[in-house]
Amino acid sequence: MALLEVRELQKNFGGVVALNSVKLKVDEGEIVGLIGPNGAGKTTLYNCVTGFYKPTSGRVMFDGKDITGLPSHKICKLGIARTFQIPRPFVTLTLFENVMVGALGIGMTLKEANEHAKKIIGFLMLDDYANQPIGKLNFNYRRRCEMARALATKPKLLMLDETFAGLNPRETDDMIETVKKIHKEGTTIMLTEHVMRVVMSLAERILVLHQGTLIAEGPPAKISTDANVIEAYLGRTPTT
Repeated sequence: MALLEVRELQKNFGGVVALNSVKLKVDEGEIVGLIGPNGAGKTTLYNCVTGFYKPTSGRVMFDGKDITGLPSHKICKLGIARTFQIPRPFVTLTLFENVMVGALGIGMTLKEANEHAKKIIGFLMLDDYANQPIGKLNFNYRRRCEMARALATKPKLLMLDETFAGLNPRETDDMIETVKKIHKEGTTIMLTEHVMRVVMSLAERILVLHQGTLIAEGPPAKISTDANVIEAYLGRTPTT
């Protein structure tokens, strides 16, 4: 069953077409990868799905409901959480307080948010850093804080936007295991990533955007040999 369905989604910025009639589905329980060269429209798609941008045309359906154009806080409460390419924690707050913000954002009481934040931090094995101000933590733990804050909203769908960017090989391996752990608990995941070994090791199905158009989709083995995908990444115009 499709948890997320994008129907003919179009996003224009003046005369620039950022998304060109994109159609896609993410089924409940999947891990779906979204790849494409810089400027392909991946983050724009995320922004349209999660309410940061209003689509020019087309529809976004989530869990059987039309969420097109809803504000981001309402979409979050319906069950979609996302991370950002550049982490956006509240740097003057502790990691624990940042996670509480996520829980409070979906209407939990202060007591409920406190208990839920403890649970999420324990689940992600961040207990040793819970009371550290985010401003004093390294980039890896800022990434993990953002993921923890997203999980605190109890998402049905977690959308990861280049969560692995800037991590060293060991941190990348640890984050891969974290994503697998989150998925095992029942969260559907969509991830956009330039680190191809991450996409290939996590995604069951891959979608490829190029210049705002979906040019390919399928299992990792198929995508890795697709001529249009190879040409897009080499900087040439794909065939139709």
